[in-house]
Amino acid sequence: MKTNVFDIYGNKIEEIELPEIFNYPVRPDLILRAYLAIYSKKFQPKGKSPAGGKKYVVESPGTGYDMSRVSRTGGGFGTTRFVALAVGGRKVRAPKSDKVIIEKINKKEKINALKSAIAATADPVLVQMRGHRLGDVKSLPIVVSDDLEEIAKTREVIDALVKLGIEEDLLRVKEGKRIRAGKGKRRGRKYKRKKGPLIIVSNPNAPIIRAARNIEGVDVVPVNKLSVIHLAPGGFPARLTIWTKSAIMNIQEKINETWQRLVNKYKKNLAKEAL
Repeated sequence: MKTNVFDIYGNKIEEIELPEIFNYPVRPDLILRAYLAIYSKKFQPKGKSPAGGKKYVVESPGTGYDMSRVSRTGGGFGTTRFVALAVGGRKVRAPKSDKVIIEKINKKEKINALKSAIAATADPVLVQMRGHRLGDVKSLPIVVSDDLEEIAKTREVIDALVKLGIEEDLLRVKEGKRIRAGKGKRRGRKYKRKKGPLIIVSNPNAPIIRAARNIEGVDVVPVNKLSVIHLAPGGFPARLTIWTKSAIMNIQEKINETWQRLVNKYKKNLAKEAL
C-alpha cells in the first residue's frame, strides 16, 4: 500500500510504500484491553485506616440495665463508640488499600494492540467514526516531510496543519471545550476537552514538541515512545495521525526489535528450563 508525502505547505512531493504494519487487522477489543492495562498504572490505591473508628476504650454493660448492649465508653455506660452503627464508628466492608487495581496484559498482546492501533489510523472510515473531521485531508495516513519537526513557532505549526487540510478538526477541538457537570469541577478537572490530531516525530528533541504543546487537542510524541494511550485515547482507535517521513519509516523497525527481544527472552527461558 502506497501513500503520498507532503511538504509543510500541503504540496505533494513524493510517494512512498507504507510499512507492513499498516496491513495488520484492526482489533478494537485488543486495543481497549491494552489501553485499560496501561492506564490502570495511574490509579492511586485507596482505603480506610486499619485503626479508623476504633481509637476508643469501650465495653459492653451486659444485660439488666434497660439499655442496648453495644460498646460504649465510660465502662459501658457512656457514649456509643466503635460499632458500625455509632456516629464515628468503624466502616463495614470499607475499601482496602491492598486491593489489586492494576490490570495485566501479555507482552505479545500489548505489541499486537499497538500494531492494530497504528493500522487503524490509515482507515478514513474509522477515523471519521471516532469523531474527527477530515475536511480537506487528501489521504490517510498523513505523511509529511521531516521539515515539520524543525518548526519552532506555534503559529507556524498551526499554519502547517491548516495547509495539510486539518483546519476543520482543529475548530472542532477548540469549540468542544466545556465545563464538566458535577463535583469534578472542584477536584482539579473542571473542563472536558476533545482530542485532536496526533503528530508523531522521529527525534525526541524536535522543536515542534515545544511549539505544538499549547495547541488545543494536539499531541506530539516521539516514535520510540508511541503507545496505545496516544493512538487510541479512551480505548477508541483511529485517531487522526500525522507522521513525519522518518517516523513512519522507523516504526516497523521499532516493532520488529521489540518483538525480537521477546522471542530471544522466551528462547532463553526455555533453555534454562531444559537444564
